[in-house]
Amino acid sequence: MARKLKGGEVSDSLSKRISQRVEELKKNGIFPTLAIVRLGEKPEDMSYERGAMKRAVQLGITVRQFVFDEKTSQEELLSEIGKLNDDEHIHGVLIFRPLPDHIDDRAVCDALDPQKDVDGITSGSMAGVFMDRDDGFPPCTAEACLELLQHYGYALEGKRIAVIGRSLVIGRPVAMMAMERNATVTICHSRTGDEALADIVGSADIVIAAVGSAGMVSGSILGRDQVIVDVGINVDENGSLCGDVDFKTAEQKAAAITPVPGGVGSVTTAVLMKHVVTAAERSLR
Repeated sequence: MARKLKGGEVSDSLSKRISQRVEELKKNGIFPTLAIVRLGEKPEDMSYERGAMKRAVQLGITVRQFVFDEKTSQEELLSEIGKLNDDEHIHGVLIFRPLPDHIDDRAVCDALDPQKDVDGITSGSMAGVFMDRDDGFPPCTAEACLELLQHYGYALEGKRIAVIGRSLVIGRPVAMMAMERNATVTICHSRTGDEALADIVGSADIVIAAVGSAGMVSGSILGRDQVIVDVGINVDENGSLCGDVDFKTAEQKAAAITPVPGGVGSVTTAVLMKHVVTAAERSLR
């Protein structure tokens, strides 16, 4: 039976280190502050917001909410983002996306100062990920995957990693970050043929599934004794949360696997707070 890589343990360990850094910043008169920008009242956005605020309070990080009507114009939103960029007391900004259809998502993302982009949505942050520089920050979920593997003692150097999914939110950035740690990475996606997918996934040491399709990765294409990181958050036919990996068949073959829920997702807000604190520390330079 596979070892379960639970995110709560990782999040708690990360939070302890963050708390110490927050205390040091406060001694220097810096109070780490996150601005949350939300348009409308989508249940999923509000749920994540509540979780982020709870975590922030635990760590001594200030959160300021900027909630706008869903019909807010692009010009108004861009103006507000400009104000957040100029506010020296705000160190990180989280913008909930996707934005309403009448707003140009890319224009809004790139209006944000990369140094305050704590969830890796700007072109500047993405360039930093691909060029291994500290321009902005990587997407929180992508970094959470690597935090989890590191916490449980799975080194990436020399390992073969199969990433299933090529989004700019998880797939591509996590692949780049794994390569920076000297892993050999292959990205699979919706156009990867079934035979090639089985060959690549089956021969990997670590599999990171981030495709957004419930149970797409079955035990039949997995190898023996692999480490599986399931990033997917889906709802099955019974209304229950599940991942991209068929957990029942996968855990019979894997050496270790993240559960859904209770895996990568629970590490993401801790990584977000780490980014806010890092941004606050950079402001001292």
